[in-house]
Amino acid sequence: MLELKNPHSALAAIEVRPQDVTEIRIAGPQAHGAWEDVVSAASRAGIPCRTVKVQQPRGEKNRGGKFERAGIASALVRENFGVAQPEHLFPQPDDAAGEHPGLWLALDQLQDPHNVGAIFRTAGFFGVKGVFVTKDRSAPLNATVYDVAAGGLEYTPFCVVPNLSRILDSARMNELWTLGTSEHAELSCEEISADRPWLLVLGNEEKGLRRLTLDKCDQVCAIKPRGGVTSLNVSVAAAVLISRLS
Repeated sequence: MLELKNPHSALAAIEVRPQDVTEIRIAGPQAHGAWEDVVSAASRAGIPCRTVKVQQPRGEKNRGGKFERAGIASALVRENFGVAQPEHLFPQPDDAAGEHPGLWLALDQLQDPHNVGAIFRTAGFFGVKGVFVTKDRSAPLNATVYDVAAGGLEYTPFCVVPNLSRILDSARMNELWTLGTSEHAELSCEEISADRPWLLVLGNEEKGLRRLTLDKCDQVCAIKPRGGVTSLNVSVAAAVLISRLS
């Protein structure tokens, strides 16, 4: 069970899969801010809401100089296990052709949950078709990822895969082009054409893409710096590339 503390991630879960939201916990007699929308949506979906209070740590006082109980707001949500079969994320024969050929992502052993969550948020914003997440040596899809994603894991189909190499082979068979990323690549991302369906592969925060992964990419590109800073956080780089290819 996940305890989500971002009202936007909680609201997305209620909208997409209300059967998996078991309870909303609200501080005090009523919700505040975005949690008001969460409570309203939960009420319409028949999800129970409960008032909770938490004792403040010793030494913390309110403005009146008295100790008081401080509350929290959260949602208890079952984990979203994503798509069971990775091939279901690839274009299907009966898919209607849109104006854009589509973009898919693969995360190769990313280990910071904040990076994974930020990438899912960007993916949800730009309408990425699907995300493949490696199972081993990767950040678990925990509550931190969900909260940072702000609904990205609810609106973007994803699959946790044990073998990324097979996914890259399947991508080719499904007529996707594979684009690797490396700060050492000679090809600039500005030279990449967005008029074809891409599977964009993003690598580990420190080591980048594994050699086997790089070898299976159709092209490898870099975001060329224009200032004194020569590298980007992987989630920022992902946002730049997703925006470029969407």
